[in-house]
Amino acid sequence: MRAAYASALHPEAPLDGLTVGDLPFSVPDGWVPVDVRASSLNHHDIWSLRGVGLPADRLPMILGCDAAGVDPDGNEVVVYPVVEDKADPRGFSLFSERHPGTLAERLAAPRENLIPLPAGVSFAEAACLPTAWLTAYHMLFTRGRVAEAGSVLVQGAGGGVSTAAVALAAGLGKRVYVTSRDAAKRERIAELGATAVESGARLPERVDVVIESVGAPTFEHSMKCSAPGARIVVCGATAGHLAQVDLRRVFAMQLEILGSSMGTPDELAALLELVASGRARPVIDSTFAFDAVGEAFARLAAGDVFGKVVVAF
Repeated sequence: MRAAYASALHPEAPLDGLTVGDLPFSVPDGWVPVDVRASSLNHHDIWSLRGVGLPADRLPMILGCDAAGVDPDGNEVVVYPVVEDKADPRGFSLFSERHPGTLAERLAAPRENLIPLPAGVSFAEAACLPTAWLTAYHMLFTRGRVAEAGSVLVQGAGGGVSTAAVALAAGLGKRVYVTSRDAAKRERIAELGATAVESGARLPERVDVVIESVGAPTFEHSMKCSAPGARIVVCGATAGHLAQVDLRRVFAMQLEILGSSMGTPDELAALLELVASGRARPVIDSTFAFDAVGEAFARLAAGDVFGKVVVAF
C-alpha cells in the first residue's frame, strides 16, 4: 500500500524525515478499511515529523489526520479523526499519533468514526473538515455560543482554522473581523465576507466572540476588542504561549477565556450538513496528486498557505 510516512524525526528539517513508499496494511479487530479518496494536511503533520508527540519507537508512522473515502459497503464517508485510546494519557489520540494516519491509499478506522458524506460535498471538501474546520466549528458553536453573538473577531488570517472560522461565522450572517499583517491575505479573507484589518488595529466595535489561535502577540488585542461578557476561545498559541492577561479587565468586563480542542462526531455531522447547505464552503489553498505529496508538504511548510492543502488519490 502506498503511503506518506515519517521514517525519521528531524526537529530542524522536518521534511527530511518524510518518505513516500509501500507499507503493509492491516485492520485491527472491530475496525474497517476505508479506501481513501482525499486527505488534507495539517501543521500537526509537520510537528510529527519534528518528533513532537511522535517518539522514534513508533516509526514508521503514516501521517495525516483527515480523510474522506469509501467504506467496505460502498458508502461515501468522512472519517472522524479522534480515536479512543486508553494508552494515551488524554484517553484519546488522533490518527498518525498511535494509529496509522490518513495519507495512504487505505485507512483502518473504527466503524463508529465513519460519518456519511452528504450529497453536494466533494471528497476534497470533506477532507478539509475533520480537524481544522471541526475545531473552528466547536470553537464557534459550542464554546463561543455564536448563536448569541452579533460580532466575531478572528485573529490571524490564512490558516485552516482561521479561514474556517471566518467562513462559518460569515455564513451565519455575523459581523466578522479578521486580522493579518499580510495585505494580500487581508484582501483574500475579505472575499469570504469579513472586514479585514491590520494586526492590532482598532475595530469599529467590541465583539462578542474572539477566535484566538495566535497567542501572546495578539492576546492583549483580543481582550481590548471584547465586549462585556464576551467569550475569548483559545485553540492554540502558534506565536507564543506565555500571554499576559490583565485580570482587572477579565472581571470588570466579565470576560470568559475558554480553551477548545477538536469536536465531536455529532458536530462533524452537523458541520457536513452546514457545508452541504451551501452556507459555508471549505477554502482550499491547493490540491496535489498523491504522487506529488512531497510538494504538498513543502507548500504547507513554507507558511504561505491560505486555507487547506489537499492530497487527492
